[in-house]
Amino acid sequence: MSDFSSLGLGPTILKALERAEFTQPTKIQEKAIPLALDGHDIMGLAQTGTGKTLAFGLPMIDRLLDEPGKPLPKTAKALVLAPTRELVGQIADNMRPMVQNTPLKIMTVVGGQSINRQVNALSRGTDILVATPGRLIDLMDRGSVDLSTVRYLVLDEADQMLDMGFIHALRRIAPKLGTPRQTMLFSATMPKQMEELSRSYLTDPRRVEVAPPGKTADKIEQSVEFMEKGDKPGRLREILSEDTDALTLVFMRTKHTAERLMKKLVADGYNAASIHGNKSQGQRDRAIKGFREGSITVLVATDVAARGIDIPGVARVVNFDLPNVAESYVHRIGRTARAGREGVAVSFCAPDEHDYLRDIQKLVGLDFGLPARKGGGNGGGNGGRPGGAKPANGAAKPGGNSRNRNRNRRRRGGGGKPAAAKMQSA
Repeated sequence: MSDFSSLGLGPTILKALERAEFTQPTKIQEKAIPLALDGHDIMGLAQTGTGKTLAFGLPMIDRLLDEPGKPLPKTAKALVLAPTRELVGQIADNMRPMVQNTPLKIMTVVGGQSINRQVNALSRGTDILVATPGRLIDLMDRGSVDLSTVRYLVLDEADQMLDMGFIHALRRIAPKLGTPRQTMLFSATMPKQMEELSRSYLTDPRRVEVAPPGKTADKIEQSVEFMEKGDKPGRLREILSEDTDALTLVFMRTKHTAERLMKKLVADGYNAASIHGNKSQGQRDRAIKGFREGSITVLVATDVAARGIDIPGVARVVNFDLPNVAESYVHRIGRTARAGREGVAVSFCAPDEHDYLRDIQKLVGLDFGLPARKGGGNGGGNGGRPGGAKPANGAAKPGGNSRNRNRNRRRRGGGGKPAAAKMQSA
C-alpha cells in the first residue's frame, strides 16, 4: 500500500495527516484521492467504515487551499450533503483536523438546532458547508444562503438520501449551485436509482469501487435467529446479559417501538438510551456521547443511526426488527467491526419478516437458513435449519453453533427450530 505522500496531496494536508497520526491511506482513499485531485467527478463505492470521508475531504480541502480569497457573505465554496444530523457532525469532525492552522472554515447546518444561529453564522460565509438537505432548503427559502459559488459538491451516503426521499430536495438544490463544478458521490450500496442519480449530476465520472455493492464489512460474525415476535424481548435480554459492559446497538423499525423498548430496558436496570426522529438534537448528541464514553452501554435506535455513528468500541449490533430496505442491513451492521476490530451482528426474524430476510440474503450473498417458500407463500412459520450461513450459490461455509441451537430448543420447550445460521464474514 502507498502512503499519503504518493497520492499528490500538498504539504499542508500531509502535515495535518501526520498530526492526526494517519500514516497510510485506506483502499478507497488510495484510489479516489488522485482522481479527485485531477478534477474528475467520482462515484465511490465502499463498505461503511472504510474512510470515505477523507477520500473526498482531503482532495477537496487540498484544492480549496490553492484558491485565494475568503468566502463572500452567505456563500460557500464547497457543499457536502448527508442524510442525517449524526452523519453531518461526523463528517465535519473528521475534516476539521485537516483544516487546522489554515484559513479554511467548516460549518454545519442541520435540523433540530437554532436556525437563527445558523443564519448568523452563514452571514459571514464559509469555505465548506456540511448540511442535511431539509435544513439547507429552509435556509435557501429564507434567502440566508447563496450556493452560486459552490464549485465542489459531495453526496455522501447517497443511497440513503434516495431511500429517505431527499432526491426531491436535491432537485431543488442542484440548479442553485455554481458551474462548472466537481461532483463526488459516495455510497456503500448501489441500488438501481444510483445509476440514474449519477447520470443526472455527474459528468463522465470515474467509478472507484473497493468492495462489491452490498458486501458486509470484514470481521463481522453474522447470525439470524428465527422466533415469534413476542420472544424477541426475552432473547435480547439474554444477549445483553452475556456481557453487560459490551457496547450494544439495537435497531428498531419505528421510533415508537424504539422508545418503548428503551424504557423497558432502563426499568430492568440496563444503562440504555435511544435516538430516533422524535428526539431533539441535544438529546441525540447526549445519547451518542454517553454511548461513546461507555456510561450508556445499550443504544436503541431507528435507522437514523445506521450511518453517522463512528464508534470503534461497538461490540455488537442487534437487529431487533429486520429493516424493510435490504441495503439498511449493510449499514446497520457496519456500526460494529470498525477500525479493523471484530464484531457481532445478530438479527431476529419473525414469521412476518421472512420476505425482508430474503431481500437481505440476495443483497449480501449469504444464506441464513430461511426455508424456501411453499406453494408461493412467504415461507411462514418459525422455520430455519441447522448449520452455517451459506453463500447464495449454495457452497457451504463453516458455521452453526450447537450450543446456541440447544439453548434455544430448551427455551422453546424442546421443539423449537434452529435459532441461528451463522458465519464469519469473509
